[in-house]
Amino acid sequence: MVDVYLGLGSNIGNRAEQLKDAIERIGQLNDVDIQHVSSMYETKPVGYVAQPDFLNLCLHVKTTCTPEVLLEKCLTIEKDLHRVRKERWGPRTMDIDILLYGDKIIETDRLTIPHPRMTERAFVMIPLNEIASQVVEPRSQKTIHSLVQSDETVVKYEG
Repeated sequence: MVDVYLGLGSNIGNRAEQLKDAIERIGQLNDVDIQHVSSMYETKPVGYVAQPDFLNLCLHVKTTCTPEVLLEKCLTIEKDLHRVRKERWGPRTMDIDILLYGDKIIETDRLTIPHPRMTERAFVMIPLNEIASQVVEPRSQKTIHSLVQSDETVVKYEG
């Protein structure tokens, strides 16, 4: 079983319920066992900013799935939760990103692991730090805790 970290986000509809639904669906996948779930964080959009705020969280799972199979399963869950891809960084009911897959560095046409912009995004790093502070990011060889930066726009969601 490989330790994998996923980032989830939603900014359309009932964001918290959609995140809970995605977690439940991930937990029902064959060969995927949820280990830890971070708190939810409310965050401002990045890139295309004329859209509602996001709720984000991170999951630690153990899996025997290959990265490619796990990606397909995540894309299916996004689709089942009515994800529509219209514009880059646009609004979405659900976004599931593979952030880390063990200590692997993977670069294919469909998949880049570690996620290419994760260390630049507090909305990923703050919840990831909550559940994986001592995990080493393979490109930098630094712990998540040493890479995370505080950001007042990332607020723990209490809703």
